[in-house]
Amino acid sequence: MRTDDQSRSPDELEQHLLGLIEASREQSSEDPFRNPVLAVTLAITRRFDRDEINAADLEALFVRLREQALAERAERLRGYVGLEAGTDLAADAAMPARLVAAVPRRAGDFETLRDLVGRTAFAVVFTAHPTFGMPKAVAALIAQAASEPEPGARAPIIAKAAALSTRPDPVITLDDEFEQACIAANHGRNALDAFNGALLDAARARWPDRWTELVPKPFAIASWVGCDTDGRTDIGWWDTLRYRLESKRMQLDRVMRQLPDIPATGVVRELTQGALSAVNRQLAVAPRLGTQPSLEAVHRFALALIIERERAQTDAGILLAGLAGAVAAAPEAADKRTIAVLRSGIATHGLSNALPHFRLNASQIHNAVRRVIDLDGEPTDAAQRRSHLSTIHTLLNDVTPVAVDFGALAAERASAARLMMTITQILKHVDGTHPVRFLIAETETGYTLLAALWLARHYGIADKVEITPLFETASALEQGIRVLDDALRNPHWRQYLKRIGRLTVQFGYSDSGRYVGQLAATFWIERLRLRLTELLVQNDLAGVELAIFDTHGESIGRGAHPTSLRDRLAYLAPEDARRRNRQAGIPVRLESSFQGTDGYLLFGTLPLATASVARIAEHVFALDVAEDDAFADYVLSEPRAGADETDDPIYGAADFAAEFFTVARQDMEALVDDAGYAALLGTFGPSLIDRTGSRPVARQSDSGGPAMITHPRQMRAIPNNAILHQLGYLANSLHGMGRAAGRAPDLFRDMRRDSVRFSRAFRIVQHAATVSDLDVLRAYIDTLDPAVWLERARRTQKDGRRDELVVIAGALERLNLAPALRRLFGRLTTDWLTLQQAAPDLRKMSVRLTLLHAIRLALIHRIWFLAVHIPGFRPQAGVTRDQLLERFLRLDIEGCLTLLDEIFPITPDPTLGLNFGEPAGPRDVGTYEAEHGGLFQPIHRMFVQVREISGMIQHEVGAFG
Repeated sequence: MRTDDQSRSPDELEQHLLGLIEASREQSSEDPFRNPVLAVTLAITRRFDRDEINAADLEALFVRLREQALAERAERLRGYVGLEAGTDLAADAAMPARLVAAVPRRAGDFETLRDLVGRTAFAVVFTAHPTFGMPKAVAALIAQAASEPEPGARAPIIAKAAALSTRPDPVITLDDEFEQACIAANHGRNALDAFNGALLDAARARWPDRWTELVPKPFAIASWVGCDTDGRTDIGWWDTLRYRLESKRMQLDRVMRQLPDIPATGVVRELTQGALSAVNRQLAVAPRLGTQPSLEAVHRFALALIIERERAQTDAGILLAGLAGAVAAAPEAADKRTIAVLRSGIATHGLSNALPHFRLNASQIHNAVRRVIDLDGEPTDAAQRRSHLSTIHTLLNDVTPVAVDFGALAAERASAARLMMTITQILKHVDGTHPVRFLIAETETGYTLLAALWLARHYGIADKVEITPLFETASALEQGIRVLDDALRNPHWRQYLKRIGRLTVQFGYSDSGRYVGQLAATFWIERLRLRLTELLVQNDLAGVELAIFDTHGESIGRGAHPTSLRDRLAYLAPEDARRRNRQAGIPVRLESSFQGTDGYLLFGTLPLATASVARIAEHVFALDVAEDDAFADYVLSEPRAGADETDDPIYGAADFAAEFFTVARQDMEALVDDAGYAALLGTFGPSLIDRTGSRPVARQSDSGGPAMITHPRQMRAIPNNAILHQLGYLANSLHGMGRAAGRAPDLFRDMRRDSVRFSRAFRIVQHAATVSDLDVLRAYIDTLDPAVWLERARRTQKDGRRDELVVIAGALERLNLAPALRRLFGRLTTDWLTLQQAAPDLRKMSVRLTLLHAIRLALIHRIWFLAVHIPGFRPQAGVTRDQLLERFLRLDIEGCLTLLDEIFPITPDPTLGLNFGEPAGPRDVGTYEAEHGGLFQPIHRMFVQVREISGMIQHEVGAFG
């Protein structure tokens, strides 16, 4: 029983529990049969039993643990973007001037600069998915703290954040995601304006008579939030149109806010104000999210778009001409500068605050074209390849564009056709300044690209749509070149590329990382990049720009490099690939995904956005102007890619690289097909994490509760990766590395030491190791092993505990997970031991993160102890008591408690006491306050704490998923 003498402050409790972890680790080094994490879990459980730790103690401890995790995350964020202590911020601010100074002083030097900064070489793309793993309020405070240069100013901000829950906001709608993306995009736009303004200042100093001719647009902001319909049907075309109108309104607001109020800008101001008023009238009748609009509402919205079309402007050409005239007419240099910066923003982004990216799945393209193509079989079937390619070629020979109106759009049922029609209407009625990106997930055949081209021609927008394959799955990475080669063999596709002037490809990391492993995916993606260059040259397309969009998301399971933004950019766009593009004369545009809350943090405030843009500028321009000694010395003084990668030994050891990454890929693919791996991910892993996005919830089983996962492909990549974080072993970044390194350990060590490319990639493994621990993973696996619970029952001294343990063991026996999980653990351990031998410097999981796992396991065990005591009941909704207990073991707590509320109501039967004119039939006259107070409510409180710990683990790891 707890006494006042036993009560501890949060600091004392933390130190006590951390001491338990350290002591248990030390004891396990002498006792190989002891699991240090499970031993501490048992010790904490006993303290729960004796009331030495209660719910209030845990809540106070959580505040302290949150504060430490959040403080470290804010500090890492500062370092990640280059705001660490000792950073020369003046050097970042001076970078545009150094860039201008680096342009050779010879004839045509102004034109050299104009060409250099007048082409968009990098785009920041804000993406979403279910990656909003923390509350908006906490994210804002982390960003605010990371932006403070003085540690003393950061502390109270972090303390404020630590008082809040780490769990994501309870309801996350697409509107919420769009709002957060807009905040990040606006910070990014402001940072780009500052960079462009500094370029103009430097140009003015060097070319005082010509600087106003310069329209810098080296970087762009884009977003697919509200336009990504891959894998979801809950986004209506009216929603997408509304989001594009919102983006247009923000762009027009920016012009009105920043435009100098001088006579020279009068025409532009009047034009912009008229357009803004028209857009506001269009938005006033736009259907809202979550509603199925009536035909009348759709008709009203369509008429507003059409009637206001001319006033709202649908192309930035008139506005740009007005701004050019205003620059020339403005009498003051400061006003000229402000107008010129606005002109750059409009030239880059058109009438949008962020450029749009639309996305859907290849199967949706196939379905839309199937109604006009008379072929059996699937386009992905190798036996059907030639017939499909031939048939789509014939269709492309004679395409007559059809008219598109909102009635046809409202009536269309095929997803791909509907999205293409939506894009048509956006280009026609919202903003047609620039071509829009059309991303196609799971592209595994050239037929998909040609079918998308047919659709674009069918709707008359082929010259305004950048058709972009996404190579992410294992087969797509393997077959990507053949996919593009099949398309390029078609004259229609080659002509299309020459007209639009750009070949765009998208590489994914979340799916490729979880199926073939993060490092193996990196190798296959780089190989595909190199072969893309060869393919363009072979097809006489060297003058066509190559745009590479890396949708890597954030670290670490989603593919972004975890150590710094400098490393991240160099890791995604290795110097060898960029060098080959330059030698071939292929201009390259790089695009990078900043995904969800984690990615938006890098643009969470103006200082963070400014630092991020500075790192991007370093990466983009270091090589373009490396011949200039002054600028090259300035940039290459940083520890980043550049001259140090020119002769990287990894490219001279092609056999080692191919074998290393092939072995890693083989092992990861075998792991994915291991039944124990599906059991590990799917048993209670999904219940450890909250819903973190607007996508629909996971499917249910026929008997209620979440369906049993039998293969990782049944869940999305981001929850897959997030569950690995929560179970304490990042297999998608670690597994296969041991056997790969063990085949040539000396060469492996040499590459780590001498190869910039290889050592940078391996730092992902190093970071993954710091948040992974086989003892933690084994503790979760043992928790699902009935033999462990029976052994515990043999030794327990607590009254009543033996019966609880035996019942839990019986339920786990029915789930029959232990044999597959034990085999899985053996597979992972064998590889890890080999990796540890090859890389003995890998650091282990921190004591604090280990403690979080131990506390959460103790809470889970305690939930199960209480669940055993749920009274018997007749089957309800087809669920028996045994089935309900099994759902408790899978942590379907919310579903179970909802069902128990119905079975054991706390409110009296409302029919009691009413006279229905007949003798009263049987009623449940009592209520179940005791069960709710003693079982259901404590279970709910502990499950809230389980999920709270999941949020803290997310911050310790540094990302969600």
